[in-house]
Amino acid sequence: MTQVSRSQENAEKRTTEVRRVGLVEDHESVALGLRAMLADEPDLELVSTAATVAELLAQQQTLDLVVLDLRLGDGSSPRSNVEQLHAAGARVLVYTGAENAILVRSAARAGVLGVVRKSAPAAAIVSAIRRAASGGQVVTTDWAAAIDGDPQLPDVGLSPRQREVLALYASGEKAGRVARLAGLSEQTVNDYLVRIRNKYAEAGRPAPTKTDLYKRAVEDGWLPMPELPPQD
Repeated sequence: MTQVSRSQENAEKRTTEVRRVGLVEDHESVALGLRAMLADEPDLELVSTAATVAELLAQQQTLDLVVLDLRLGDGSSPRSNVEQLHAAGARVLVYTGAENAILVRSAARAGVLGVVRKSAPAAAIVSAIRRAASGGQVVTTDWAAAIDGDPQLPDVGLSPRQREVLALYASGEKAGRVARLAGLSEQTVNDYLVRIRNKYAEAGRPAPTKTDLYKRAVEDGWLPMPELPPQD
């Protein structure tokens, strides 16, 4: 991990302002571990933990930083989670095994401050949280590698309603079912799908089939990555 300079970190630590931190993590042992790491830090307070972003936001805490696990049990996408947290006014730092560069890139495109591995030394994790809580970028080898490997897929500029239709349709629903779930007419859904396909084609990322739309939705973070098969 690339460390901030000692003088800079000490200056941040001496601040009289206590930074309020939230954690979205669905493994209790990880949450307990992070709480223990921050327990003796006078300028950092873990004030809120939750298994999902929705649960964290429901607590209505004012937070300087949210530490976010990328792969959550509710199947939510990193990009969607980051956007919800940003809309609530919170900075975001990714806290992960960093086993999937696509997930990291999805979060990066949504504007997180950096990524830190759960396996990093406790001092490095605390340093990253302190830096991000004050608005600084956290640069690590994993983060740099994920950014360097980003294919820079062009943003097709889907509206929120188009994203909703894409996510529902690409996840396997038929147009009629999408219409009922989204509160639209089936003709409107079909019109949206035509526009969505046209936008992807114009961006050089054609999606003529439903399978192609699924791939594009995963690439752009509108659907979660499929579960990886268990390793032998």
